[in-house]
Amino acid sequence: MCCITVGAVAYSVYYRYRSKKTLDHVENMLDRAVKGEFCEEEFSEYRTSRIESKLSDYLQASSFSAANVLKDRDKIKTLIADISHQTKTPIANLLLHSELLRETDLDADQKESLDAIENEAEKLRFLVDALVKLSRLENGILVLTPQEWSIGKLIKETESAVRKKAEGKGISFSVTDDDETAVFDYKWTLEALCNIAENAVKYTDKGGIQISIKSTEMFSCISVKDTGIGIAEEDIPKIFSRFGRLSSSRDKEGVGIGLYLAREIITKEGGYIKVVSKPGKGSEFLVFLKKQT
Repeated sequence: MCCITVGAVAYSVYYRYRSKKTLDHVENMLDRAVKGEFCEEEFSEYRTSRIESKLSDYLQASSFSAANVLKDRDKIKTLIADISHQTKTPIANLLLHSELLRETDLDADQKESLDAIENEAEKLRFLVDALVKLSRLENGILVLTPQEWSIGKLIKETESAVRKKAEGKGISFSVTDDDETAVFDYKWTLEALCNIAENAVKYTDKGGIQISIKSTEMFSCISVKDTGIGIAEEDIPKIFSRFGRLSSSRDKEGVGIGLYLAREIITKEGGYIKVVSKPGKGSEFLVFLKKQT
């Protein structure tokens, strides 16, 4: 009886030792996998070792997949840089030669054709720039870095960028003197807000644009309100889709990506965009930015 008891205790001690050794080994494998230092090892035919081997195969496959993702990301990054570089010069040359042609004697038909060339070149430049920015955001190449900023400063800079276009159409453009702070990436939120304001100018032919600040408990809200053509409630989701354009806006300039990019930016920094609109009654875009907690 004594021998059986001693044997049971010995087996129990051995089993615990064996289990601890296996768990320590598995934990070590996971630690190295997290650090990106995992490599294959030799294992015995014990069942516990077979489990270790299966885990090893899984981690090896995961490491390989992660390496491929990084390689693909580098390829995308290179492709984006190439597209951006290779298109900037031709587009700039198109616009430059258009300006030179405008200084010559042109008849009415030639001026109309020149206007079309300039408009399409500008549209192409905006499209390429927007696609490059969007691709960088979607592929994680460019990461937003939200910090606490003044919303008043953001609105004033948006006004400086967009006012000239509004005045060119003979519509008013006013901004609030109020100020608040919120947490956002300044450069990219400015990009989003300018896209929204330019969109408001584009679809407003009389009246004007007003940008103001509202506040809630958790968010600071930027309101961009216009007196434009408005949007039917069922069409509001469509304006935020990639290349989404409504049939009522086909006669307006644009490529249908500015609002999509704006929503991507605001969403990635923890905010959201809401739209209140009725056909013929104008629209109000509400940009909610998180407050500092």
